Amino acid sequence: MNKLSECILNKNSDYLPVWFMRQAGRYLPEFREIRRNNQDFIKLCLNPKLVKEITMQPLMRFDLDAAIIFSDILILPFGLGQHVQFKKGEGPILGDLEINKILKNKKKDFVDKVKPVYEGISNVKKNIKDKNVIGFVGAPWTLMVYMLNKKSPKKDFDLSVIIKDKVLIKELLTKLEETICLHIDQQIESGADVIQIFDSWAGLLPKNELKKYCFEPTKKIVQHVKEKKVPVICFPRGIGKNYKDFCSIVEPSCISIDYDTDPRWARDNLKEIPIQGGLDPKILLNEKEIIKKEVENYINVFLGYPYIFNLGHGVLPETKPEAIEYVMSLIRRKKNGK
Repeated sequence: MNKLSECILNKNSDYLPVWFMRQAGRYLPEFREIRRNNQDFIKLCLNPKLVKEITMQPLMRFDLDAAIIFSDILILPFGLGQHVQFKKGEGPILGDLEINKILKNKKKDFVDKVKPVYEGISNVKKNIKDKNVIGFVGAPWTLMVYMLNKKSPKKDFDLSVIIKDKVLIKELLTKLEETICLHIDQQIESGADVIQIFDSWAGLLPKNELKKYCFEPTKKIVQHVKEKKVPVICFPRGIGKNYKDFCSIVEPSCISIDYDTDPRWARDNLKEIPIQGGLDPKILLNEKEIIKKEVENYINVFLGYPYIFNLGHGVLPETKPEAIEYVMSLIRRKKNGK
């Protein structure tokens, strides 16, 4: 069993596994070179050769415990037939939602359309022997937000508009749950041995709507993954103290905390469940002294607890690779008791 799986499934606290969300991506010069020659982001995610190369890039540099496949959560609406493109400076732009077309989408059609993702995972798995391969999906709520809002809700979001059509919401959520499970199955069959569920916009939900749109749909996905005997990490970003209710209802194998969550609170309140992440990605933009202080705080808080070192969100594009290297040196020294 690889280190990440051992920490999650056996609740092993003797070793500190580490990987970084968005570890394969924009902060690496070798990725930026590939990106310059591949302007269409979706096409890049559907190029198995380059998916393997990009996924492996951070592992060539750093002593990480896992590879996370280079892909995007919006591959799923793309596979269902909604137009998806990424515009520089704007982020993802989605086409109109044709609900009837999406509901009629057959499983085989979805798999055939995004098959290169699975080929990429298979290629990565063949090149990794002693590390975990992480596959991932967006949670139903976050995918629904993108599909209905047709762009990132960061600047322009109205909950009442998103959830006003109850029939549409119910049909879309059901289709998303079904397709997410299908996408996960294909990733596992291709070699992914850990699954992470990103609910990037869970924090947009008021407390009284969390159970309906975040907890219950995600629980269905988590139960499905657990039946496959594969550990599942959940990242319901931005829900604050509601992490506690999330864990008791959804019961993921591991919970990933965001940078607004106090690590001591998480350790004291999310007992019995391995914890991942938390460090603010902006910390890595600072001098070494600040990085060291913050990294060691997380290490010390979770000493003797099953914990996976990670960030509270993805690596920022302006991060220097040397900062990641420095964090790795701090973690590995700690592991060796120095």
